[in-house]
Amino acid sequence: MKNTPINRETVSRLITSSGITDLGYASIREIVKLVNMLIRETGTEFIRMEMGVPGLPSAAVGIRAEIEALNNGAASIYPDIEGLPEMKSEAALFVKNFLDIDVSPECCVPTVGAMMGGMASFMVANRNDRTREGTLFIDPGFPVQKTQTRILGQDHRSFDVYNYRGEKLGPKLESILECGKVSTILYSNPNNPSWICFTDDELRIIGTLARKYDAIVIEDLAYFGMDFREDYSVPGVPPFQPTVAKYCDDYILLISSSKIFSYAGQRIGLLVMSDHLYNRRYPDLLRYYRTEIFGRAMIFGALYALSSGVAHSAQYGFTAILKAVNEGRYNFVENTKLYGEKAARMKEMFVSNGFSIVYDRDIDKPLADGFYFTISYPGMSGGELLQELLAYGIAAITLNICGSERHEGLRACVSQVRKKQLPLLEERLKLFRENNPVN
Repeated sequence: MKNTPINRETVSRLITSSGITDLGYASIREIVKLVNMLIRETGTEFIRMEMGVPGLPSAAVGIRAEIEALNNGAASIYPDIEGLPEMKSEAALFVKNFLDIDVSPECCVPTVGAMMGGMASFMVANRNDRTREGTLFIDPGFPVQKTQTRILGQDHRSFDVYNYRGEKLGPKLESILECGKVSTILYSNPNNPSWICFTDDELRIIGTLARKYDAIVIEDLAYFGMDFREDYSVPGVPPFQPTVAKYCDDYILLISSSKIFSYAGQRIGLLVMSDHLYNRRYPDLLRYYRTEIFGRAMIFGALYALSSGVAHSAQYGFTAILKAVNEGRYNFVENTKLYGEKAARMKEMFVSNGFSIVYDRDIDKPLADGFYFTISYPGMSGGELLQELLAYGIAAITLNICGSERHEGLRACVSQVRKKQLPLLEERLKLFRENNPVN
């Protein structure tokens, strides 16, 4: 067996010293900390695929607007918790231009990233009916969202959707919803980590059953427009980003600026409520808030308590980005296509060296190339594969923590892998295969 870039004993020792008890269930941030420790101790260059950090320059129009706002004194003034009026108008127009959905500006509220939007959604939507228990997660999904429900003391249910695509989705969903205990249904589309993308037919199923069982759908659109098999880039022109909002009355859309605009450091996103949900009255909300009106409980209850508003200058920056996108001056979809190009090359490297793509189909067609993909290697669990790859200077996270039933797999993110690192990745994967031959 040839030597690995990092001694396996070093990897094992630092896993122990980092406080990780089971690598197969280590969180994203724990893996980030472990990789940082390995880099400091060994000086080895890493192929970092563990965290979804944007790998493209931030939208310049936003930065310029923030600088102007700061120069004009925005830093000394508290922001309006409901959001800048011009931002709310541009947000509603963005939803119309790219989702073909009508919402009022008052229903579009800035949040400190989509993470905060999710937390606030659970704080309100899962407390609107004392007879219900919590969220149904259509997995695999972003693991921190389950952490949020646990922190709030809320129950959740989940299932791996991969074997229930298309016409199988309805019966599976209904078998869970018919208990009458589900307050909210959450999924991401495109999906983190698998990168599957729900079809309009599947979204119609979700929306129809949500209406039947009076559940609020929380649609996580962190990777808005990034199914590059379709061109969602032209404002007001079909095709539009698919959404459940076309098929139900009560929904929340979580729209992040982090990936689509590479604006992660400013921690700003949108929580968009349907007009129907915003104005709906839930008497049980009075257990926690001073109003039974959903939208007011969200803004003046949950969001006020969580942060008392989003950073003032970031709102000006986000407004400028949304305006540029709405006017066709900034094509955010075209800008992010580099992720798909890298994913295609990286997947080919892994497959040619004995790996398999875990989630490889979108019902009857090949999976899109995008921000994430999933990998496995014969004879290894996810934890075992991750520990072995760390010895080759390659980092990822296991699918275990994403609610996947495929415990042999890993999620790989392409964003932090630089193009000049691709030859190094290929070299290390070849060595990995030599040292781990498949019978």
